[in-house]
Amino acid sequence: MLLEQMRDALAALHETEGVGWETIKAIMAQDGLKEADKRRPADWRALGMSARRAEAIARSLEPSQMARRRARWARSGLNVVTALDPEYPERLRQIFKPPWVFYCIGRLALLAKPQIAVVGTRQATAYGKRAAEDLSASFSHAGLTVTSGMAKGIDAAAHTGALRGRGSTIAVLGSPADVVYPPENRALYRRIAEDGLILSLTPPDVPIHPGMFPMRNRIIAGLSLGVVVVEAAARSGALLTAIEATKENRDVYAVPGPISSPRSRGALELIRDGATQVLDAEDVIKHYRHYLDGVLIPGMPSWNEPQLSADEAKIYRLLEEGPASAEELCHRSGLTFGLLHAVLISLQIKQRIHQQPGSVYIAL
Repeated sequence: MLLEQMRDALAALHETEGVGWETIKAIMAQDGLKEADKRRPADWRALGMSARRAEAIARSLEPSQMARRRARWARSGLNVVTALDPEYPERLRQIFKPPWVFYCIGRLALLAKPQIAVVGTRQATAYGKRAAEDLSASFSHAGLTVTSGMAKGIDAAAHTGALRGRGSTIAVLGSPADVVYPPENRALYRRIAEDGLILSLTPPDVPIHPGMFPMRNRIIAGLSLGVVVVEAAARSGALLTAIEATKENRDVYAVPGPISSPRSRGALELIRDGATQVLDAEDVIKHYRHYLDGVLIPGMPSWNEPQLSADEAKIYRLLEEGPASAEELCHRSGLTFGLLHAVLISLQIKQRIHQQPGSVYIAL
């Protein structure tokens, strides 16, 4: 009973305006969570709180406020995990300023699974999205849970791929856990809530603001054994996640891309600076065999299959840069129109490209 009261008090402090990580640390150091609901403002001031903060804490811990808070959590299907709970992931405890409280929707058991983060740019190319999705599917089949930020582009592709395997996926949001952001990922959000886990440090009903997202990057890195950067510009949130991974002694991996593509610049710089280059899923999985209860399944999808001929690879690389008509491809590739037509048909059969109206082709 005492533990339940203390965890409720910790959640209340987390949701109290003006109370941050350091304040909660000071309260914890003085056993301030014990019988917290019985403390008056003067008691909180005796623990070093300012008069204004003491009043806010006392109001937040009133029984009526606690009941309102529990009802709000239940209404949204939120599980509240505190640093006092056995479900709290041990790897997250190891980071600098680990969160005191976070909110989840979905399968809490995934928090205890070995995780690999897959992150990248929102403005992903077809190549990047395919790499992220197929690599994540392979990680998940092997038993690794894929963690990402549910942003557009690489993050969304990583979650989609991971949902195909037993490892499933965790989406760490900057928004509250019951708010779909970005809105266009609503269908993906529903799938993750059912088969994976939605996680957020942000309390319900808090408006979204840019400051939420750097913290999200830190949590993604903290939960994971390593971070795989698929595509990232020279300055991007994905690179910030990799930096956080380095700070927390996590492994950093990067998928190489064309040196001419600005969206590959960040990943290529990571490789230059010492990140492990990822050419297939096994480049990552081999480092974590001791965490897994199985091995790669024969015939598991690999993002660089099926093999392409030299001409097919040339056309596919051109389409990775953006949609193009057959006439444009003929001019840029130097292939004869007859050979180009055969190559385009072969790439469609291999499900690497798609023909849109107007004979415009896109890479998948």
